[in-house]
Parts: sequence; C-alpha cells; structure tokens
Amino acid sequence: TYQKDEGSIFLGDREVSFSGPKDALENGIAMVHQELNQCLDRNVIDNLFLGRYPRNSFGIIDEGRMKKEASELFRKLGMTVDLTQPMRNMSVSQRQMCEIAKAISYNSEVIVLDEPTSSLTVQEVDKLFEMMRMLKEQGIALIYISHKMEEILRISDEVTIMRDGQWIATRAAKSLTMNEIIKLMVGRELTNRYPEKDNVVGEPLLEVKSLTAMYSKLKNVSFVANKGEVLGVAGLDSSGRTELLENIFGIATRKDGEIYLHGKQVLNRNARESIANKFALLTEERRATGIFAIRDIQANTTISSLRKYRYNGIPLLNDKKLAEVTDWGINAMHTKTPTQKTQIRSLSGGNQQKVILARWLLTDPEVLLLDEPTRGIDVGAKYEIYQLILNLAKEGKTVIMVSSEMPELLGVCDRILVMSGGQLAGEVDAKTTTQEEIMTLAAKYA
Repeated sequence: TYQKDEGSIFLGDREVSFSGPKDALENGIAMVHQELNQCLDRNVIDNLFLGRYPRNSFGIIDEGRMKKEASELFRKLGMTVDLTQPMRNMSVSQRQMCEIAKAISYNSEVIVLDEPTSSLTVQEVDKLFEMMRMLKEQGIALIYISHKMEEILRISDEVTIMRDGQWIATRAAKSLTMNEIIKLMVGRELTNRYPEKDNVVGEPLLEVKSLTAMYSKLKNVSFVANKGEVLGVAGLDSSGRTELLENIFGIATRKDGEIYLHGKQVLNRNARESIANKFALLTEERRATGIFAIRDIQANTTISSLRKYRYNGIPLLNDKKLAEVTDWGINAMHTKTPTQKTQIRSLSGGNQQKVILARWLLTDPEVLLLDEPTRGIDVGAKYEIYQLILNLAKEGKTVIMVSSEMPELLGVCDRILVMSGGQLAGEVDAKTTTQEEIMTLAAKYA
C-alpha cells in the first residue's frame, strides 16, 4: 500500500519489493484492513472474487464455479453466510468475517490482520482464533495487529511493540504480561485503564418513548437519559445497539415512537434536523461515514459546523476563522497532527476519532451518541477518549455510548442499557453489575 524509503523485506529467503497490493497478493501476502473497503451493493460472492473472476472455456465469467468455491470456503471455515445478499445488508462483524475469508481464499503464505476483532462478538472472536490456529498448522504466517492486550497474549507466539512509528521490542508472548505490554506501548506506567468517574448525574434531559424502526427489528424501546450522565448500551451483534442510535439521530427511518429533549418533543427526521436540535452522532465506521479521507484536518473539523456560522445563508467563516476553530478542536482534543492541512487519513485511528469528536463539539450538542468510540484505538488513546467523554458529562452533556467491550462500559458509564433482539432487555447500574449479568440480559431475546 505504501512504498518503503529504505530497508529490506524478505519472503522466505528471497528479497521482495512489491509495487502495490495486487503484486503482494500474487506473491503470497494478503491483508485484512481495519477499515473495510468493500463494494457494498454487490453480493458476498462478487466481493470474494473481485479482480479475479474465473472464466469458462468460452471466456464467460463462471458463476457456478464461483458459487461452488465460495460455499466450500465458508463451509471449511465454519461460517454461515447468505452468499447472494448485498454486503450493505450485513452487519459490520459479518462483513469483517467475509473479508477475513477472502484473505484466506488467496492461499497466501502470510496474512496480515489489522484489528480484525474490532467489530466481532465474543463468539466470533473464538471462531476467528480457531481459524487462525488451523491456518498456523498449515504453515501460514499470521501478523496480528491489535490493541486488545488479552487477545494478543491469547493468540500470539511472539509480540512486537511499536510506538510513534518505531520498533520498541519483540518478545515471546509467554514472557509478557498485560501491564508490561501497555508500559512498552505508551512509554510509561498506566496504573488505571479508566479515569475516575467524577461527573455528577443531574435531572432527566432526554426521554425516548416506544421507539420502533421501520426497516430493522428495533421495537418498542423506552428509556430516560440524564444530564451529565454517561449511559452505556450493551448487547450482542445485531441486538439493535447501532439501530437505536441511528433512529434517535434520524438517519434510519422510524416507524413509531417519540423523542423528548427538556420535556419538549423533537422530531429528528434527518441528520440536519437532529444537529439543529442539539444532537450529535459519532458512527461506528469512521472510514465509511465519519471521515473525509482525502481532505485535511481543517475540513474534517469544521464541515458540520459551517451552518452555525451563517447569517441569512451567508457564510461568516473566513480562512482566519476556520484556522481558529480548527486550532480549538486540535487543542481541546489533544490531537497529534503536524498541521491543520495534514490529510486525516495519515493520522492514527485515535487521532482521527479526536478530529471527529471535535467536529461534533463545534455544533454545540447537548446529547452525544457515540457508536464504538474506541474501536481500533490503542490503549493510551483510549484513556484520553474516556477522559474526554467524562469531561463532556461534567459539562452537563448527556453521552449515550455503544460498545462491544464490557469492561469499557463498566469502567466509563453510570448506567447500562442492555439490548437483545431489537428490544430493551434490561437496565443495570454500572457500579454494581457484572459482565455475566449483562451477558444474561443480552441473550434474553436473541
């Protein structure tokens, strides 16, 4: 994907220098990227064979062979997938598993997996690790990039730690502990993985009544969120967590239900109306719906707040004002970036997330809807994001946070809503509940 400036790469005993990803694939190296890059309107089979369609003796694409080979691949991997459905209709975790299957289908000698479990459930992670062990037994080398310490220690033979673009250490996984890895990653002791909860929960701010979606199984969800509260949303994959936030924000069609802010009903029929009503949504997929990859930090920071700085439709922002507003976002979020004109795609996942958070804060929201806000972010940056979330709650904002990581919800949130099968299965106090109690509720309607 990128060309090296210096150094050597060896595959077996031969030195290699690939001109691009296709060259690498043809020479036995496949990669599953953290940010999925799929043709969402095409089906699973098309995505699996993209760029290498088999042809029959007449030179026509052999769809029968494609279907047979795809079915055999997913059967071997123990995955049940509707091969004919468009990728758009699948959950992020299902799409992630399809991308992993695609990498395996190349019969590669080396497979690079970049944050492959960031959207997977516990059961899917177990299945992935089972697949990895099977590939390892076949002599395939696996490079597994992750910020999840438990997974690193569970699956790896050796661990290499990187920091600020530099190699720090390579050690046998058996000789490392979680705290040692974290210390090497961040360059200091990190005694607490979560900041102290010192926000004060106030009076009710947001009320959702009987929320039901038109095109998903979200049904009859009601809850109250308070001022200054961090409200978590837990649940298994396809439980309705993301759909809940999307329906509140108006980017998914509601069939029924009402939303009240300060006791007054708000319609939130689309994103523009929701922003005007002081709502903000940080989506799960940064690359697909969050960042504008080829634009710079300034454009990505200010794009949602441009309407705020208008008078009778006339923009009030000039270059100086844009720079001031972007500086505020960079400083408020402690974003590490060379300049405002740096393309956002060159930043780490954590710094990209900070830019998008700054973008939403410039719209001056009262309710922040955060869908997997720390997905694919390293442990040091996670701590900073947690602190930012708690600081926003201390300012009186209401934060509703979806996460697939139970320890994260317990460490950051005040209360946790548990979704199951599109319904609200229960509500628990983060201080007194356990992961087991949450998982029991999550399976209630699954």
